[in-house]
Order: sequence, then C-alpha cells, then structure tokens
Amino acid sequence: MAVWDDLVGQARVEEQLVAAARDADALVTAHAAGEPAPEASRMTHAWFFTGPPGAGRETAARAFAAALQCVSPDRALGGAPGCGFCTGCHTTMIGTHADVTTVRAVGAVVRAEDMRDTVRKSYTAPANGRWQVILVADAERLNEKSANAVLKAVEEPAQRTVWLLCAPSLEDVLPTIRSRCRHLNLSTPSVAAVADVLVRRDGIEPEVAYAAAHATQGHVDRARRLATDERARARRAAVLRVPLRVEDVGGCLKAAQELFDVAEEDAKQVAEELDTKETEDLKAALGVAPGGRLPRGTAGVMKDLEADQKRRKTRTQRDSLDLALTDLAGFYRDVLALQFRSRSDLANADVRDAIERVARASTPERTLRRIEAILACREALDRNVAPLLAMEAMTLALRG
Repeated sequence: MAVWDDLVGQARVEEQLVAAARDADALVTAHAAGEPAPEASRMTHAWFFTGPPGAGRETAARAFAAALQCVSPDRALGGAPGCGFCTGCHTTMIGTHADVTTVRAVGAVVRAEDMRDTVRKSYTAPANGRWQVILVADAERLNEKSANAVLKAVEEPAQRTVWLLCAPSLEDVLPTIRSRCRHLNLSTPSVAAVADVLVRRDGIEPEVAYAAAHATQGHVDRARRLATDERARARRAAVLRVPLRVEDVGGCLKAAQELFDVAEEDAKQVAEELDTKETEDLKAALGVAPGGRLPRGTAGVMKDLEADQKRRKTRTQRDSLDLALTDLAGFYRDVLALQFRSRSDLANADVRDAIERVARASTPERTLRRIEAILACREALDRNVAPLLAMEAMTLALRG
C-alpha cells in the first residue's frame, strides 16, 4: 500500500510531490558526490500545503515526507517513491522516524520554545534518513515569536532539510514565510471519492460509506469516524436536534448545555487515550518503577507534561465545539436550499423531515441570520469567550 493511498481526490498534488521526490534523489546523490545540484529541480527546501478542512493537508505532507525517506530497493529500478512498506516509509507514517519531526500547537498556539528547539534540530544532518524533515501541522497557529523562528530557518535553510507547513489558507502565515515556500493547494475531495476510499480501505458497507461521506461533505477523517464510531453518530444526532429545541428560552439553554457536554465528553475521551500513555512513557524514561515515586528533581518535568495535557484538552474541547457548529451550519444550509428550491442534494438527508419543518416555519432571511449567529459563535470561541456562554448566546439567537 503506497503512502499516497490516503490522499483522496488529489491526483494533481500527488503527481507534483512524486516528481519532487524523484528529483530529491538526484540532489542527495549530487551532494554525496560533491557535485553541483541539478538544474531545474522540482525539489525545494520549503513547502506550504493549504486547503479546506478534510482536504488532507497533513496527510499530503506526511506522505511526501515518507517518499523523501523511502529506501525501497525498487527505487534503483525506477520505482515510484513512497512504497509504504520499507522502514523509511513505515516509520514516517507512524511518526517514529528519527529524521521526521512533527510540530503541533499546544493549546491555542505553537510555542516559541518548541519551535526554537525544532529550528536547532533542522540544522543538524539526518541521523539515518535521506533528509531532515520538519512538518508543522498547525502553521496557522504560529505566534509572532515562533513564526520568526520559522522565517529564519526557511531564509537560511540547511542543505538537506525540508520544511513542510500546513494551514487552511495562504493568509494564515506571514507573507515573508509563504514567499519562500512552494505552494500546493488541496481541494475538497468529492463525496464519491471519499465513499470509495472508505469502502476500499476500511471495509465499510457502500451505503454507510456514501451516507457518511455525504453528511461530512468530503471530509475524509470525519466521514471515517462517522461511519465507524457510534459515539460520533450520537454526537451528530444531538447537534441536528438543536434546531427543533430552540422554540423557547429554556429549550435554548438546555440545547447549549448539551452541546457543551458533548464537547466535554469528546475532550475527556481524547485525554483518556493519550494522557495515560504519555504519563507512563515519561515515568519509564525517568526510571520510575511501577507504583514508585518520581526521582528527586523531576517533579517539574511531570508538571510541564500535565500543563501541556490540560492545554490540549481545552483545544480538543474547542475543536469539538467547532465541529458541532459546522454540522449545525450544514443543517441550516439544507434549510436554505429547500427554501430556494435548489436542486442540490441535502447533506443531511437522513433528517429531511426536520429540515422541511424548519424551512416551512421560517424565511430565507431568517435562515441567513441563524447561519450568521453560528459564524459569530465560532468567532467568539476563537477569541476565547467562555464556551458555554458563547453557545447560549448562539442558541438564543437561533430562536430569535
């Protein structure tokens, strides 16, 4: 299974990355022989992946990183980079390759201290791979200090280091950074393409796969989760009930509380899956026996981990709320489609009765105001307004 198989509906991007990975081999060979770099190479030291949520920005970046580190014997015979089976591909895809570093936001931002450490590493030679690869998964969350650290690294790159930045749009990073990167824009994959990959890769029944792909409008990860996770389906069902529950003030407040509780539960599940493992791994690295005490002088390290985990939980809760708001906006988009007698398919066809009921009871102008209220709620969450307060303001606006 090639590393490109998870890159859904992005044939043009895949073609460019495969070509660049082939040229990267020529650069490595020339460097080893002390020769000048080949002219007109399609490989460069910094790449910027943009695209809407679900398009696969990080998936494309990680597949490219794996292709750069691919050590398949077939490469010598002209095989495509990114076989998916060799040590270089496998360790890159699961996140354990020594020369592939992934940087993510801790809480709301990518911290400057984390980025400075990464920049220092970017100037070291690869330990056992072909390239030193730095993948910044949340480039839109770079603050002023961390962005300046990245800028310095891409202005004066090390010879065998590649930076891969991922963000929703070009405007999400400094112009001085993006001007030094090669830009690749990913588009939202079609519903049919997402359904096809769910059937082929995950063994999901075609009807279920198509329904999940349609409900998420081409978001691969959300579609996979919706098709395979009962909790995700229950969360979506709770969100799509909100428009029928905001007929009075009490119903609005209850609906807001339910949305908040769903997000809290999502954050708790992520914490249970990751926090325990991280804590145990850190204790093992510090030499703590099972049930034993921390060595003297290491309590601060554990406190730092706990603080990072708390920030991650907050971000996960905000991301879950944002997902709920996206589903809610999709419901009203379907309402608007019915009110304008559009021939486009409904994204939430499984709750068509509820959509028709809301459409009959309101006007297009009122529906647009409700969508604006949802967008205002998302903006409030970005400004760190208390989540429950923001949700209550939104549900009251949906009633009005």
